[in-house]
Amino acid sequence: GFIGASIGGALAIRVGRKGSLLVNNVFALLASLLMGLSYPTGVFELLIIGRFLIGLNAGIGICVQPLYLGEIAPRSLRGVMAMGTSVFITGGILMGQVIGLKELLGGEEYWPILLSTSCIPAVLQLLILPWFPESPRYLLIDKGDDLECKKALKKLHGPDDCHAEREDMEKERVTALGTKAKKPWEVVMDRSLRWQLISVIILNSAQQLNGINAIYFYANYIFTRAGIPEPRIPYVTIGTGACECLTALTCGILIESLGRRVLIIGGYSLMTLWCVCLTLTLSFQDASPWVPYLSMVCVFCFILSFGLGPGGVTNILTTELFTQTARPAGYIIGGSVNWLSFFLIGMIFPFIVVCFFALFLFT
Repeated sequence: GFIGASIGGALAIRVGRKGSLLVNNVFALLASLLMGLSYPTGVFELLIIGRFLIGLNAGIGICVQPLYLGEIAPRSLRGVMAMGTSVFITGGILMGQVIGLKELLGGEEYWPILLSTSCIPAVLQLLILPWFPESPRYLLIDKGDDLECKKALKKLHGPDDCHAEREDMEKERVTALGTKAKKPWEVVMDRSLRWQLISVIILNSAQQLNGINAIYFYANYIFTRAGIPEPRIPYVTIGTGACECLTALTCGILIESLGRRVLIIGGYSLMTLWCVCLTLTLSFQDASPWVPYLSMVCVFCFILSFGLGPGGVTNILTTELFTQTARPAGYIIGGSVNWLSFFLIGMIFPFIVVCFFALFLFT
């Protein structure tokens, strides 16, 4: 994922936003093939290579897709359109939880098929995306192709409603005249982009370091303490995915009326509140039979708060904070920070849990 995010912006400049998404499907198809063949061939290296390729696909996708959606959307609908990335990410998590049930593809003999289902979105995108136009902003500002830009605008907005968008792009084109797309290190060195860069780095790192992964890590323990039978826990876990998907949809509805700042600050504030409540309920699990149920409520409320603000809004801010020439580099930096934070959490968090558990036993 980190490598994919690092090359996603450069790929979007070289072959375009639409072209990058089409090329990216090759990684998903290869990954599905290798992961599917790993079990019947008995070659575990195929599984490792397949996981690497699907991570590359995810890193490029999370970088280029919101960039493409943000550039083709009308200004008035840019927030709602860009929220599509978060909606489908959470929808994919929910679908993975559902088809991962033992009754479907969660059985031991079906896991190669489960891993190979990642080819389905790639095939659908290869069939559908060629019918969509390239980003008009990319065509006009980066490529200087006025004719193709007009065609793309008419296809996206209709012949009568494309003039306002064209005027907006023309102003940005004049401002960026003679300026090439910036490299990530050029964005870092540009003092005029300092606050945009700081905002993107803080928000992307906070999206992974805010405790959402810890909540998912402890979810099974909390559900077990609440008295839910172990065979039923996967069905309850589906509720966590459904919560995040629901709030992503809600965030898409509210983003234009409430604004980005309100949703992010409100989301983190609510997450802080529910995290404190969860810590208290976990500390007093044995105080009363109903306390574990309060822990379950806190888990769902924490996930709802995450999806309502930080989970959805963070991905679209890079499009809006940077201009055309700095936008791909902004996505490279933001995506790399996001995936690096996720990697660090995955590597460090288990050791933190063990250390705190040992400290608790010692005291």
